[in-house]
Amino acid sequence: MTDQLIAPSAEHHGAAASVSWWRDAVIYQIYPRSFADSDGDGIGDLPGIRSRLPYLRELGVDAVWLSPFYASPQADAGYDVADYRTVDPMFGTLADARALIGDAHGLGLRVIVDLVPNHSSDQHEWFRRALTEGPGSPLRARYHFRPGQGADGELPPNDWQSIFGGPAWTRTTDPDGTPGDWYLHLFAPQQPDFNWDHPAVADEFRTILRFWLDLGVDGFRIDVAHGLVKAAGLPDVGAKTEWHLLDVGVSPCFDRDGVHDIYRSWRTILDEYPGERIAVAEAWAPTLDRVANYVRPDELHQAFNFSYLGTAWDAAAQRRVINESLTAMRQVGAPATWTLSNHDVVRHTTRLLQSDEGDVAGRKPAEVDPVAGLRRARAATLLLLALPGSAYLYQGEELGLPEVIDLPAEVRQDPAFHRATGQDGYRDGCRVPIPWEGDRAPYGFGPPDGGSWLPQPQNWANLSVAAQQGDPASTLELYRAALALRKADPALGAADNLRWCPAPEGLLAFERGAALRCTVNMTNEPIRVRRPGEALLTSGPIELSDDEVEIPPDTTVWWSV
Repeated sequence: MTDQLIAPSAEHHGAAASVSWWRDAVIYQIYPRSFADSDGDGIGDLPGIRSRLPYLRELGVDAVWLSPFYASPQADAGYDVADYRTVDPMFGTLADARALIGDAHGLGLRVIVDLVPNHSSDQHEWFRRALTEGPGSPLRARYHFRPGQGADGELPPNDWQSIFGGPAWTRTTDPDGTPGDWYLHLFAPQQPDFNWDHPAVADEFRTILRFWLDLGVDGFRIDVAHGLVKAAGLPDVGAKTEWHLLDVGVSPCFDRDGVHDIYRSWRTILDEYPGERIAVAEAWAPTLDRVANYVRPDELHQAFNFSYLGTAWDAAAQRRVINESLTAMRQVGAPATWTLSNHDVVRHTTRLLQSDEGDVAGRKPAEVDPVAGLRRARAATLLLLALPGSAYLYQGEELGLPEVIDLPAEVRQDPAFHRATGQDGYRDGCRVPIPWEGDRAPYGFGPPDGGSWLPQPQNWANLSVAAQQGDPASTLELYRAALALRKADPALGAADNLRWCPAPEGLLAFERGAALRCTVNMTNEPIRVRRPGEALLTSGPIELSDDEVEIPPDTTVWWSV
């Protein structure tokens, strides 16, 4: 029996649905274990996601991006993949994935799935056999096995450090019980890096792409897209022996030019399929111009804009990064992308109030005023959704969820948390399951007696979907209104038509086309300006007169002009 795949409906996406849908798409990231739990085991799953798809259509997004749900020992929340063609039983089955894709398409939603090509799990068949067969196994050439330094090979092959802290090398034990070679892992020891110089690795991932494309997915988010190719000979880093995922500069193991040949070969595969299947790069690079290399016309379609995510809440800084982003992407004919939160950073409801203290990326969260944090987050969202290009939302931000900063050490599962250095290990706080309804945990995340894999705060009842539904002052309804206006107004979205307007210091003001102006007060004081037109949408209350408007601090207004 042949499975019938349903394409996203043109009615939902508008008349231009078949033409570069991704250039102005709003894409919603789902972290599967924290979205909806169908069976009461405390872990979200594919059937749970499937049951909540109508909510996402009503929200107004164009596509969903699913973080990994493949077979995995879960050493790093599924980013350690043991089998790229199988769904992990905790999330469901391949039939569940197929049904989810079909239901999403029936609702006019596209589906993007995570692809993890930089490394596998140490439980992947290739790596397990490489260890079992010992030195000389041909499978070892598909990873980076190297003899150690020192008299007895007791020292790592080079000075590279793991993103999660500690050496990026782990020594093996040979089948006879003696110490053996070392293998490279830029992340956890359970995540050995593939050797992309080996043709079998490239062949394998081309078949993985086709497997999921044949199943009906609309694209891939490429994890660590900048990390696949390492410098020849794996040379020492030298002066800088530690790095963080959010500020990786020039290095022998990231953003090497050789990755672009890989993505050109992938683009030919994507282009064979109907409906404009896409690939999105998680590419950390030293400059936006380097990021733009990943989205040249014959490579990937989009790249995450981490420069924007990491910019302080400051009018001059924001204007600068917006200009640099648009210029860099314009040079290669790609749309800019914008995002404020994801599964690796502190939620922007909390993070944006920390930006003045030098931790813009929010690696280690601190307690902030929740009212002020939400006010600034709402303003930042309306700014983001007014910019030209594609927007990425992270599950729960439409509810105004704050970072959970008081998780007990014993429940944390970020593999970096228990390591001495590296990426700090505070990513669990943005991964707490989201609240749907009710006055107590698990707030409709799953059955009442099911619990949740990370504990939810006791004060989240008022932040649930049910509590905010229909309340015009709620953050949920703000997102719905903004997404509806964005979808309806041709001045918003893909058109590269941003024009800056004169404005007092601290006020960001720009127009999109001839009909819409966005103003953002990024100061701590109200700003009074001439009223530019009729207010379409505001992130918070404003004071209007016939000729003027007073915009409070941390407030964004969309105007019809």
